[in-house]
Amino acid sequence: MFLWLSDLLRDDFGGMNVFRYVTFRSIGAAATALIIGLLLYPWFIQRMAARQLGQVVRDDGPDSHFSKRGTPTMGGILMLVALTLTVLLWGDLASLHVWLVLVPTLVFGVLGFFDDYLKIRDRNSKGVSEKVKLLVQFGTAGGIFAALYGGLLGPELADTRFYVPFVSSTKFAIEMPWWLYASFATVAVVGMSNAVNFTDGLDGLAIGPIIVAAGVYGILCYLAGASLGFQVDGTIHRFVPSDYLLIPKVAGISELTPVAAAVVGAGIGFLWFNTFPAQVFMGDVGALALGGTLGMFAVLSKNELLTVIIGGVFIVEMLSVIVQRYTFRYTGKRVLKMAPIHHHFEKLGWPEPRVTIRFWIASFLLALVALASLKLR
Repeated sequence: MFLWLSDLLRDDFGGMNVFRYVTFRSIGAAATALIIGLLLYPWFIQRMAARQLGQVVRDDGPDSHFSKRGTPTMGGILMLVALTLTVLLWGDLASLHVWLVLVPTLVFGVLGFFDDYLKIRDRNSKGVSEKVKLLVQFGTAGGIFAALYGGLLGPELADTRFYVPFVSSTKFAIEMPWWLYASFATVAVVGMSNAVNFTDGLDGLAIGPIIVAAGVYGILCYLAGASLGFQVDGTIHRFVPSDYLLIPKVAGISELTPVAAAVVGAGIGFLWFNTFPAQVFMGDVGALALGGTLGMFAVLSKNELLTVIIGGVFIVEMLSVIVQRYTFRYTGKRVLKMAPIHHHFEKLGWPEPRVTIRFWIASFLLALVALASLKLR
């Protein structure tokens, strides 16, 4: 909305021109989402507690988690509200990239809402069946990518080249058939959505890496799409960061920077109340949605493989569940004391805050490695 107002009024009010800058709108987006969270979470927590919409805890979980029963959950609802309102205010609503992120985020959020609702209603940790979850996730992401890479949304967006981190995009890229690339992108988004959901098991554990990852994607999206102008001796020169850094250039992708900034702001606002001991939990409504958001950032910015580093904590959490499930199924033995892996460390005697902070540190270090790839090509 602010960008539209800027285009409408900048001839009459010169100061409105500032809203054209992605950097300014990103700062505004982060601040707006943060303020919404800080102002509304006390009311939200009170309302959820009054309605007795509290967390359902696994019976086989660590003993320390039984005290969490009844803690208000579905805090992801307010994060999605903050994210959506912020994007509508500060985002470029004419940008297809913005809608390509916002739509699956909200669809995954609705799926997570029903999952949380069923858990609370039935007083167990089952919720929506795994098959239904995957059907909705694959159907949503697959439909979007089939339209995008099949050329239905414009051939200029149908880039099906696969780029490798730490390698110059001008020297090496793998051209893939659109249907194969669309399938790969779908798996990446669905995988990230569920990986974040697996990680959401301790106070503050998932939201920390989400904030870090969103910040990194915001930087990558800006660099991949920005074209900067500067004046020397009266002559305007253009500087294109993607050309200088030898990373994939994606036209218009910088408009996802305010969206990523909104995720960061909404995440910090949530973390204020989710830090140990948590006053509210994210729920699947937040975890599935924000995981899908990160996956869309990765695919649209052409950083699918780099996501293994950026979202390394989430990937390890998901792999720990897969390994535990199938080794027990075929050998009858467990590799970990409990999956996901954060529960394994709890079973080893690590206090919950120690597990959380060390996972945050790991996420931050992986983010630095991912950003280092910008120059190591």
